[in-house]
Amino acid sequence: MIFIAGTHPEMFPKALGAGADMVCVDLEDAVAPQHKDESRAKTLALFDEPQANDGVERVVRINPLRTPEGIADLAAVCGHASPPSGLMMTKAHCPDDVRVVADLLDASGHDRVRLHVIIETTGALASSYEIGQASGRLDSLLFGGVDMAAELRVEPTWDALLYARSRVVHAAAGADLDLIDVPFLSLDDESGLEQEASASRALGFTGKAAIHPRQIPVLNRIFSPAPELVERARRIIAEFERANTGLVVFEGKLLERPVLRSMYRIVAIAERIEETRPADHDD
Repeated sequence: MIFIAGTHPEMFPKALGAGADMVCVDLEDAVAPQHKDESRAKTLALFDEPQANDGVERVVRINPLRTPEGIADLAAVCGHASPPSGLMMTKAHCPDDVRVVADLLDASGHDRVRLHVIIETTGALASSYEIGQASGRLDSLLFGGVDMAAELRVEPTWDALLYARSRVVHAAAGADLDLIDVPFLSLDDESGLEQEASASRALGFTGKAAIHPRQIPVLNRIFSPAPELVERARRIIAEFERANTGLVVFEGKLLERPVLRSMYRIVAIAERIEETRPADHDD
């Protein structure tokens, strides 16, 4: 996922071609208070034209629901004839925050708008599992590491945020949602990006946000299953289908049928990437 500022909607087409799976137009942190109204109007105007069927999710990050700007954002979306396909909620505190947004979208007839909720407050962390179950509109949770670190009164380091990250992994997995990690903020440290993204993937995250298009190829590589892993998953699936039992011996190891869940997921991700992902770009 990559962000563009709502103050620069002209960057939207370029961002859509950068190789990310999701492009988010930000009306929150990237927009100064005096530019909120103008950015909101320009951002929603982006969706007046039909959007290409290119496999890239188009999301707008709105201001916190409990602020005047957030209420204005939501009212504008609900009143817009062609809203974005997704809204990213900031500073959620509890499941009711998600339900309020879902109910207003229901009342507006915007059945196709999906929700992506950032877990970045202590309240949201405490109720993250319930937030994940709050609405059928939810597609993903996101971990807001910078804000979470401030809330927890710690430095935004991996070790200090490991508990918080792990709790959100549990919440997302429990609701079968994607889980997107906070961006890596050092643009010139590619090895650091690889290390943190690999750790996120190992912990259970399904993606990570980028601050620049040149980070996208690294993230796509790390969060996409390697060809040899996909090939192995297909062989394991075929072995279980042939055996029609709960146990098989594969490459000298005893595998039980629950492992198929992971194998099917690997293959599904690979097939989805093959269908929709454009070629990576380095600039």
